[in-house]
Amino acid sequence: MPKSRVTFDTVRKIAETLPDAEFASTYGSPSIKVKGALMACIAVNKAAEPNSLMVRMDFDQRDAMIEEAPEKYYLKDHYAPYPSVLVRLSQVSEDELRDLLNASWRFVTSKTKRKKK
Repeated sequence: MPKSRVTFDTVRKIAETLPDAEFASTYGSPSIKVKGALMACIAVNKAAEPNSLMVRMDFDQRDAMIEEAPEKYYLKDHYAPYPSVLVRLSQVSEDELRDLLNASWRFVTSKTKRKKK
């Protein structure tokens, strides 16, 4: 079954449903933040493939996703030290992206809650 055409507009549409999500710019690239904390952005580092999204998540989840679906999720050296994964937008469905962004929202908001304590 062919994938639906997923773009950053799809990311934006999904992010609009998440509490406290805001649209911003990170290194000149469109991004999604939650209360100022980066959640996702178009991957702009030259190592990233075109049409890729960087999504923040914990290292264990990232590694499992890459192992399970390397055609969809990958990593480049520049991004390796950060809790994030690169997503080939052309390979994921809108439902997969929604699940991924919800997981990232939970990850980012759990980090901001800990900082406030």
